[in-house]
Amino acid sequence: MKGIHESCCRFSFRLDDSFFADIDAVDVRKGDVNVSLLIKKTSQAFDLEFHSEGFVMVPCDRCLDEMSLPIVSDDSLRVKFGNEYAEEDDNLVIVPEDEGTINVAWFMYELVALAIPMKHVHAPGECNEEMYRKLQSYLCTTPDADEDWTEEDEIVSDGVDKPIDPRWNELKKILDNN
Repeated sequence: MKGIHESCCRFSFRLDDSFFADIDAVDVRKGDVNVSLLIKKTSQAFDLEFHSEGFVMVPCDRCLDEMSLPIVSDDSLRVKFGNEYAEEDDNLVIVPEDEGTINVAWFMYELVALAIPMKHVHAPGECNEEMYRKLQSYLCTTPDADEDWTEEDEIVSDGVDKPIDPRWNELKKILDNN
């Protein structure tokens, strides 16, 4: 019986730099993402299916220069009518029946932001070399401590061995116990 009451609509959106500027959020400020939205109306709710594909610009975790990250995601959201607006869980939104509308812009932004990997790092050799060297001068790590370390990342010091602050040894004991 479900299929008898279903109807569908498809919409396309382009999330560009001006979209991300208007949203005014911190995770993504620039990008170019195409979003396809399929809305299925059932007898009890509206099922929204989002397909996002494109790229966003984020700062590199190592050198802080801007980098492009590809985005591809498929997400869904269920919208029901109720007395007042509520987000019941990650995939269910209640919209007041007297309003009868929902602005999906913020949901599209959130879905794009959630599709960004936790680690944003340039490919080997693409980091801002000057910034990366400055960062390395403040770190007390060995190449084995950084899983992404390559020989290209090795920085030649000025030939002087710098003494390690003894407080670090106490902190290393914590790591060794785990």
